[in-house]
Amino acid sequence: VMSDSRPLISFDWAIKRLLRQKANYDVLEGFLSELLHREMKIINIPESEANAAEESSKINKVDILCESSEKELILIELQYNSELDYMHRMLYGSSKLIVDYLEKGDPYDKVRKIYSINIVYFDLGQGDDYIYKGTTEFKGIHTRDILQINAGQKKAFNIDHISAIYPEYYIIKVNRFNDLSRDSLDDWIYYFKHNAVPENSKARGLSKVAHLLKIDQMDTTTKYEYEAYIKDRVISRSMLETAKFEGREEGREEGREEGREEGIKANTLNIVIEMKKEGLEIPFIAKITKLTEDQVDKILKDNGF
Repeated sequence: VMSDSRPLISFDWAIKRLLRQKANYDVLEGFLSELLHREMKIINIPESEANAAEESSKINKVDILCESSEKELILIELQYNSELDYMHRMLYGSSKLIVDYLEKGDPYDKVRKIYSINIVYFDLGQGDDYIYKGTTEFKGIHTRDILQINAGQKKAFNIDHISAIYPEYYIIKVNRFNDLSRDSLDDWIYYFKHNAVPENSKARGLSKVAHLLKIDQMDTTTKYEYEAYIKDRVISRSMLETAKFEGREEGREEGREEGREEGIKANTLNIVIEMKKEGLEIPFIAKITKLTEDQVDKILKDNGF
């Protein structure tokens, strides 16, 4: 997949700083329309725990809650570091939204439709695909048929399937994407992975991403804040990987020290590559990693940059 060589602002930073503004709702609308295969219109990004100000201080988890023109609630979450109980948190997040948005005394048919969209940069669960969708259905124990709604329910609630009542879950495993765009949704995942938009992409919302989210359009102060944020995020991930590596080395008497040193070297290399992918300049990368600019340049050239 060919792309514009100029790096774009990462999606998590865009969510924090730009996409909450009404003028930029069309970026999120484009992504949601491609994912859900229907035209999505955001009317509000409500004040909520998900959209709380303190989120700006978190570097490995970013989320945003949107309300659609159909009164649906859409929680988009980006997660960088692996968490064993992440799926439990998905369930808690959607359940809490149901309770929070049902007014006391309201009938149960006022329960909002919830979409839980999870963009993760680790291998969540065990599976070969990079996009998974989860819905609720009821299957007959004996007949194996799927329980359907009756005519009265269809008319009263304007739905075709029971699953329309229940939360819908999406998991996008960015790191498992092989960079081959099969459709316009894949162009979005390419952006999530590489901070670049594929050439000639027709995916809804991505043309504005390519225009709005250019790093070289940032003013000096914002660029400094962005670089500091990316530095903290990349180093935090690298520290976690180093800790995992050292944990694996524990108990191995022979070669333990050499193994640890190799692990640290590998993580320094990863930090250099990740920072370059995020659009950071060589002098800044050298300063953070304590390498010379020539060493950074060699690492990048050896790895195809």
